[in-house]
Amino acid sequence: MALITRLSRLFQADFHAVLDSIEEPDIQLRQAVREMEFDLQQDEQNLSLLQHETEQLSMSIDESGSKLTAFDEELDICFTAKKDDLARDLIRRKLEAEAARNNAEKSLQKITARSEKLRHRIDQHRQQLDNMRQKLDLLVDDHNDRNFHDAAYSTIRNEDIEIAFLREKQQRSTS
Repeated sequence: MALITRLSRLFQADFHAVLDSIEEPDIQLRQAVREMEFDLQQDEQNLSLLQHETEQLSMSIDESGSKLTAFDEELDICFTAKKDDLARDLIRRKLEAEAARNNAEKSLQKITARSEKLRHRIDQHRQQLDNMRQKLDLLVDDHNDRNFHDAAYSTIRNEDIEIAFLREKQQRSTS
């Protein structure tokens, strides 16, 4: 049984080696670059959405602040006029506005933290993408150089070799 397992592993390893030699690394690298660009684009869109939410929450916090100021002014008027019923209603609304403002501030803190993490991840992905692009450029340049050399060698005909051989032989025989 161990022999069959070893043979199957050997066959599988050889099969994978053949597949690896068939696959072209520049094609795989291009696909990896496309996938990284797509992921980076998704992260940038998510960051844009988080920035929009941050702006909305900041506006909400500012509105709550102005409402609280207005409630304080109205409460002063109610207490001066000795309208306790109106003051109680204003206090309820003021407490609701304070709670909404506190919730918005907590949400803003969470979104800011998420935005910072996402910015950091985007920076890392950009660096990785730049590295992958550089590797791809080097691989493509190397591949083109090899194709150029292969093309140069393949354009030499057998007749050219024979003529060069005869020339070399004639030069050596005359010297």
